[in-house]
Amino acid sequence: MKYFKLIRYQALLVALLIISSCKQKEEVKSQTDTQTKEVATYSNPLDVKFGDPYILNDGNGMFYMYGTGGGATDGFATYSSSDLVNWKFEGQVYTGNTEDSWAVGAFWAPEVYKFDDKYYMFFSAQWRENPKNNLENFKIGVAVADYPTGPFVEIQDAPLFDPGYPVIDANVFQDDDGKFYLYYSRVAWEHPVESEIADWAREKDYFEEIEESWVYGIELKPDFSGVIGESQLLLRPPLTLGDENTEWESRSVTSNEVNRRWTEGSYTFKHEGTYYMMYSANFYGGPNYAVGYATGTSPLGPFTKADNNPVLEKNVDDGGEVTGTGHNSLVFLDADIYCIYHGRTRASGQERVVFIDRLKILDDGTLIVEGPTTTPVPKPIQHK
Repeated sequence: MKYFKLIRYQALLVALLIISSCKQKEEVKSQTDTQTKEVATYSNPLDVKFGDPYILNDGNGMFYMYGTGGGATDGFATYSSSDLVNWKFEGQVYTGNTEDSWAVGAFWAPEVYKFDDKYYMFFSAQWRENPKNNLENFKIGVAVADYPTGPFVEIQDAPLFDPGYPVIDANVFQDDDGKFYLYYSRVAWEHPVESEIADWAREKDYFEEIEESWVYGIELKPDFSGVIGESQLLLRPPLTLGDENTEWESRSVTSNEVNRRWTEGSYTFKHEGTYYMMYSANFYGGPNYAVGYATGTSPLGPFTKADNNPVLEKNVDDGGEVTGTGHNSLVFLDADIYCIYHGRTRASGQERVVFIDRLKILDDGTLIVEGPTTTPVPKPIQHK
């Protein structure tokens, strides 16, 4: 009898141990699921204080972000990340304003590309050669490095080319045939343009003239030492008041903010045979900075602006807290595309901070940017 009682006691003990073990596993699983849910989202802005952000996908699970400012002096710095959300400062990777450099100031909008295991940085800066002492003497340069963290060294002690006017915001695109194309913006300085919006501004007694910046494209030499052929005008602000894009591209003028209309910060990519050029308009330092896009059938146009522009703009009029959204680039992750751009929030004030939001291409080719967001959204996922 005692033997059977002992057996029942042992069986009961085993059952209790099994129940306890299962409960612990459920608690661990629940805790793991909670942690997974916690890390599966992120919120904008990112903890990076850059203007004009550009992200290089290095192809090995690592990403590198470059931009204007971000702790660099007379040059550019970079941040690294494995998930596009958490970024590590890697320090300054290029320094100009040296005896051996053509570039002496206003280091803006770097973009870094990987070709044949080398890293090429295209950037804007003031040119040392300035006999007329022009206030805006910007040109585009190229520097090269063996690693994404530099050091980047200029390939020549001279700008990439001199079109005869100041230029900024280099963007490079390689087509399927291997040819390279450079896109850039002619700055608005000393470039007054007559248009119906210029007439309107004079009638309102806002401004006597309206200066404009335009986007051009040109073929690049394969070694990036210069350009091939002549620049082609690709995008400019609308001439008429009735144009669908006039209202949003002219807000810096119609708000009496400044006598300029911008077309700058372009980014070109190709999708299913169509060339897409994204661009920013309005004053980069003001609340109306916004992003639109145009499409074309060749890398040098002609390009036609979309009728759903702008695809990215301030949200304060709708109860949000973001203004000055612009100068974007894209990151392609398997089937997903993400738009990287800078903006300002009430907390950041005039300091530009980085945002990353998903971009969709609809079946009819329409671009949609799901932003600006400041509430939790799913983290980008890259399958390895």
